[in-house]
Amino acid sequence: MATPSAKEIRNAIHAKADPGIAAQSRRFFKTADGEYGAGEQFLGVRVPDLRRIAREFREASLRVIAGFLRSRWHEERLFAVILMVEKHARGDASIREAIHRLYCDNLRFINNWDIVDASAPRIVGPHLEKRDRSQLRIWAKSSNLWERRIAIMATFHFIRRNDFDDTLALAETLLHDPEDLIHKAVGWMLREIGNRDRAVVEAFLERHAGVMPRTMLRYAIEKFPERERRAWLARR
Repeated sequence: MATPSAKEIRNAIHAKADPGIAAQSRRFFKTADGEYGAGEQFLGVRVPDLRRIAREFREASLRVIAGFLRSRWHEERLFAVILMVEKHARGDASIREAIHRLYCDNLRFINNWDIVDASAPRIVGPHLEKRDRSQLRIWAKSSNLWERRIAIMATFHFIRRNDFDDTLALAETLLHDPEDLIHKAVGWMLREIGNRDRAVVEAFLERHAGVMPRTMLRYAIEKFPERERRAWLARR
């Protein structure tokens, strides 16, 4: 099978563009001046279509994928990480290493929450599973919102393996983060820990519920019984 060209892939993506969906996306992803997605540009392509196109062009080279990763269009960057995740999952050690390197070399383009969430737990997390994880602590202290979200979201891979220490440590680091998108991500990861070991997340909440952002707390206790949720929220 011939390696697909960037032009073929771009034509397939742009054929699904919808101005109405693009307008909705600009509102949903907060693209106004001063918002987290300020200046983000959308074609209006739905995620299921991007996933289908990624399956169709799964043999695209990393060179071609890199071009989409650096695109001005949100959906082309999302397409790139979807395809990187797919290739990472079925690739050998050298392919996985190359994909992780491509990802880290282009962090400035991993710059919205859906792109982070689609990729960090499936590229960064697996790469660091049996390696030094200190890079996560560096990212968690970054001035860049998306690097901080990458740090906490990468730990989802560890949580799925009942390995909670890094998530809890990063949650403490990010406890007073100014950004709501970090509050949501940390709360989400605490909730995932609670789904697997309720006592672990309750111990964390005992120490921090009184000072953690309300959104973070609400996300963390979302699956708790109603009476318990009210009791935890009363501590905030």
